[in-house]
Amino acid sequence: MSPSDGSPDPYADPLVFGQRLQILRTRKGMTRDQLGGLLGKSGSWVKGVESGRLKTPKLETILRIAELLHVRDLSDLTGDQSVHVDLFTGPGHPRLAAVKSAVDAFPLATRREAPPAAHLQARLARAWQARHSAPNHREVIGELLPDLIRDAQLAVRQSDTAPERRAAQAVLAEVYSLCQFFVAYQPDAALLWRVAERGLIAAQESEDPHAIGVAAWLATQAHRDAGPAHFDAADAVNLDTLAYLDPLLSDATDDVLAITGALTFEAGYTAARRGETGTAWRYWDQARAMAGRLPEDYYHPVTSFSRAVMGAHAVTVAVELHQGGESVRQAARADAATIPSRPRRARHRIEEARGYQMDGQPDVALATLEKAHEAAPETIKYNGYAKRIVLEETESKVPARRRRASALAVKLGMLAA
Repeated sequence: MSPSDGSPDPYADPLVFGQRLQILRTRKGMTRDQLGGLLGKSGSWVKGVESGRLKTPKLETILRIAELLHVRDLSDLTGDQSVHVDLFTGPGHPRLAAVKSAVDAFPLATRREAPPAAHLQARLARAWQARHSAPNHREVIGELLPDLIRDAQLAVRQSDTAPERRAAQAVLAEVYSLCQFFVAYQPDAALLWRVAERGLIAAQESEDPHAIGVAAWLATQAHRDAGPAHFDAADAVNLDTLAYLDPLLSDATDDVLAITGALTFEAGYTAARRGETGTAWRYWDQARAMAGRLPEDYYHPVTSFSRAVMGAHAVTVAVELHQGGESVRQAARADAATIPSRPRRARHRIEEARGYQMDGQPDVALATLEKAHEAAPETIKYNGYAKRIVLEETESKVPARRRRASALAVKLGMLAA
């Protein structure tokens, strides 16, 4: 089926690499100069590849292009149907169908009584705790989510008073937030957006500043992950929510202060993706100051915002700005052991690995990815950046490095055992 915008379909033969690249780049809203700059090359080089004047680049460059354009399957870019590597989408979790069914359901006629609000909140707290502590966190929350979604929806419908309804909407918004963590990087983009939008609506209906902040934090990430053409939308959600929260900070709870700090860092993250060095580090400094106002042992249950996570955030900013040496320096300062969440710790290790590879230290990068796998196998399995590094090093000319990368690729399901 051809795309609705009438452009050629890059997945249909006989398009060659350059044509596929041009179509996928254009759909992401990225200019040739932008892509060339991120690759350390010129816009004219990109034009040469797209026109066929220059030959297809080496695997290392192809993988970097796939990362920058968030190409889901490497064969979509290369045209080689024997090379199916899902970079930014996992294989689809076994519990995805049950979660999707709960999200899509609209059971108006049920006579079942909704659980008390305190019961729902306790279940939600246990679910967050399980997400942070379990190495197979998607499996754990995937099992809990269907009933949580149905019961939270029911609690909203059966609320008798306005305050009860607002409180129930706050719980429902947080359930959708947990759900968004599960459906991210799954092969169902429509479901992700449906969950994100419902979370925003429930949060607004709750009139709860913390719930609004969390929903906006996740919506910001969803927009940014959709590619450069959506960076403005990410900023719009992010900065408008910060403007709403700022007047509340003088007497805010720790949770409201933390979600404001998390949103502040997200503004810096988007700036880093744009290549805006000064703006990115300025927002990081502001977020660090907010983290310093929190108790030393505080850890936000949704965003992981805390004093402990600011070192990890510094690594991310440096990596997104393609500052290899700076990312390695920040990695040396950050202490991953202080991050209590296993998936967040694994994500930090992946960011460190990106920095090490950027700095020309592929063996250290692979060792760091092995640590990420130990912390949370399901995190690295669904991470396109990690899979790009592993796949690239399976082509290494150094036998020991190639064997190490291949062994990790088997663990990630990228290569047959």
